[in-house]
Amino acid sequence: MMDHSGNETAGPPQFSTLRAGAVLALFMTLTVPLMPVQALLLKVSDKAARRFPHWYHRQVCRVLGIKLTINGAVARDGPVLLVSNHTSWLDIPVLSAVAPVSFVAKKEVGGWPFVSALARLQRSVFVDRARRQAAGDTADEITERLKKGDAIVLFAEGTSSDGNRVLPFKTSLFAAVKPSRANGGAAAQGEPIGEPGREAREPMVQTLAVVYTHLHGVPIGRADRPRVGWYGDMEMQSHAWALLGAGPLAVTIDISPPVPLSNFTDRKSLAISSERTVRAAVHRILRDRKPGEPLDPVEPKAEARNMRPVRASTGEKWT
Repeated sequence: MMDHSGNETAGPPQFSTLRAGAVLALFMTLTVPLMPVQALLLKVSDKAARRFPHWYHRQVCRVLGIKLTINGAVARDGPVLLVSNHTSWLDIPVLSAVAPVSFVAKKEVGGWPFVSALARLQRSVFVDRARRQAAGDTADEITERLKKGDAIVLFAEGTSSDGNRVLPFKTSLFAAVKPSRANGGAAAQGEPIGEPGREAREPMVQTLAVVYTHLHGVPIGRADRPRVGWYGDMEMQSHAWALLGAGPLAVTIDISPPVPLSNFTDRKSLAISSERTVRAAVHRILRDRKPGEPLDPVEPKAEARNMRPVRASTGEKWT
C-alpha cells in the first residue's frame, strides 16, 4: 500500500492475500464457463467471436478493480492496426476492454499453460521470430484478418517497460504490416482491401498510449510505477499475485485519430511516427496534461535505438 505522499507503506499482508485470492477466484469463475462459449462462436460467427472477448474483458476489468479512462476511440467497422506501448500483462484485458481487438504475440505465448488457450480464443496472431521466412506467413495472416475488418494490436517496443518511459519501437516488428514494395501485399502497403463481394476498405493506423495512474485512488509516483510494470526478468505468477492483492487501479488510454496506412512510405517511417505519438501521449498522461496538449519529450539517442531489448530469461513476455 502507499500513503498520500506516494510512499510505500507496509499494508496488512493478510488483506492482500485475501484480496488476491478473492479476485483470482472471481476471475476463474467468470472465465472458465465462458471459454467454451467463445470456442463455439469461433466456429459459427466471426462477428460474434470478435465482439464477445471485448464484453468479457470489460467484466474482467471490473473483477480486477481497474477503472478505465479512455481518450479517443478506435475506428470501427474497418481494418485498423493499433500500435501500443507495453507495460504489464494487464495491458491485455485493458486494451481488450477498450475495443474488440486481437494481439500480435510471439510464438512462445502459444505454449504457456492456460494463457495460450485464452490467446487462441481471442484469435491472437503468433509470430515466430526465430525463422525469418515466417514473417511472410504472419503478413499473410494479418492481411486476411484486416480483410475481415479486424483491429490488430502490435506492442511495438518488442518487450515491456517499467511504465516511466516509452522504449524505442523496433522497426523489424512492422515488417509484417509494412514490408518492402517488392515483398508486400495490398494490405501491407495500405492499399484498399476487402473480401469478395464487399467494398474494399483502406487499412488505418492508430496509436494507443497506456499509463497506469492511480492505486487505491492515490497517484502512482515514478518510484512505485514499476510495481505495476512487468518487465525484465520478473516472474509472472509472483508479480500477478502481488498486483491482484495490491488494490484497485486506474489506467488512462490515449487513442490517436486514425491515419491511412498508405500515408507511410515504409516501415521505418511508420515506426518512428507511431513512437513519437505514443511517447508524447504517455508523457502528457504522466504529467497530468490535457489530451492533445503540445509536448516535446526527449527522444532516445541513436545508440539506444540499436540496443536489443532486455528480455526475460524464461520467455515470460507477451512480445
